[in-house]
Amino acid sequence: MIDYFLMPHPPIIIPEVGKGAEKEVSKTIESCRKVGDIIEQSDAETIVIITPHGTVFRDAVAMINTDTISGDFSNFEAPEVTLTYDIDLALTKEIIEVASENKIAVASIDEKTSKLYNIDLNLDHGAMVPLYYADKKRNHKLVHITYGMLSPIELLKFGISIRTAIEKLDKKVAVIASGDLSHTLIENGPYPYNPHGREFDNLLIKILSEGKMKDIFNIDKKLITEAGQCGLRSLYILAGIINTSTVNSKFFSYEGNFGVGYSIFQFSEGSGNLLDELMVERKSKHKERLKGGNIYTSLARLNLDRYFTNGTIVDINDIKDEGLLSDKKGVFVSLKINGELRGCIGTIYPVTSCVGEEIIRNSLSAALDDPRFHPLTEEELQQVDISVDLLYTPEKTTFDKLDPSKYGVIVTSGNKKGLLLPNLEGIDTKEKQVEIAISKGNILPNEEYTLERFMVERFSEVEDD
Repeated sequence: MIDYFLMPHPPIIIPEVGKGAEKEVSKTIESCRKVGDIIEQSDAETIVIITPHGTVFRDAVAMINTDTISGDFSNFEAPEVTLTYDIDLALTKEIIEVASENKIAVASIDEKTSKLYNIDLNLDHGAMVPLYYADKKRNHKLVHITYGMLSPIELLKFGISIRTAIEKLDKKVAVIASGDLSHTLIENGPYPYNPHGREFDNLLIKILSEGKMKDIFNIDKKLITEAGQCGLRSLYILAGIINTSTVNSKFFSYEGNFGVGYSIFQFSEGSGNLLDELMVERKSKHKERLKGGNIYTSLARLNLDRYFTNGTIVDINDIKDEGLLSDKKGVFVSLKINGELRGCIGTIYPVTSCVGEEIIRNSLSAALDDPRFHPLTEEELQQVDISVDLLYTPEKTTFDKLDPSKYGVIVTSGNKKGLLLPNLEGIDTKEKQVEIAISKGNILPNEEYTLERFMVERFSEVEDD
């Protein structure tokens, strides 16, 4: 049997750090101690901890693969509080091997690779805070995992790989998903106040209390972003280790006194196969989008579907819609998974016979040729949201006439050119828009450049994209 927990990681609940302030979140501390009691009474020999605050890679999960690892609270003015753990190397290596077989990228962090990546081999506070309470006698080995910026389904599949490795080695473990909820709960909190923060926390607690683990994969993407949380990715992996679409849950507590949501849960297996049910839902949604929606994203999706199904692409002669055949514009095709970019390729000016042909060409390039990402897989296509931007002819402009919500920008210096589409999340100032475009064009700060702006017509499968 495996014990599963969600725990927060605020350093202030460590008495040596809080220096009395921790009393304001006494329910959180009491609940963390209860988790420690449960683990102490269990026969677990290893704690698997999933943290947001180790080394986070965009395209891989990170795992500590050294004999031991230590950390302290020097960054929080309590250097005397130290934790040292032996790493369960057998289980760590088995997880990496199984994940590799399942085509989930894992970065193995040891003395050599830590130097390669220029990172410290220390325990992070996302692991240390839960362990301070959950491992009272400090007598467990540790498997240390830092989630990566992979898609929710990939993280779930990584969790399944962990479960496979645990069962293969017949290990007795406790799993802790370390994560705080919203960081936007109050005006003077660590993040700017956002009313959606409390909404997110209430929704997540309701989902987990009712044991509807599948529903955490269907939370509105905008709500997730505005909440400023760091716990969902840990939960995606935890959900994969359990891999039942419903779970039995025990709610311990929730507090948000300091502007961040702290919640503690215990889980056990329920019923259903989580991965299978999610993939059925996503395949069904993919098929619906192939049949309906706007002509632009439907063509992009059909083109990718044909590529993955039989290795061909849409023939321009098969397109019947006159708007796709008669219009000539530059086209950008963007792919997102769970609101995060998964590929984007486009043309400023038309380079083919029509918009339809631009979409065929650029949708495939966005899926396979964006150098920032590994090629899209057929399984990921079921999870992708597609948008298509039609670009109107750029015009020369000056900095004061830019508007990132309305216009895209092109920065040109000699043969170097950087482009940024308009109305992108998190880019709400002219300064930031130009700065990013300059960076994308590899233009040096001291190089002279000219500006152009352009309007787009955006067609998306997602309302708020």
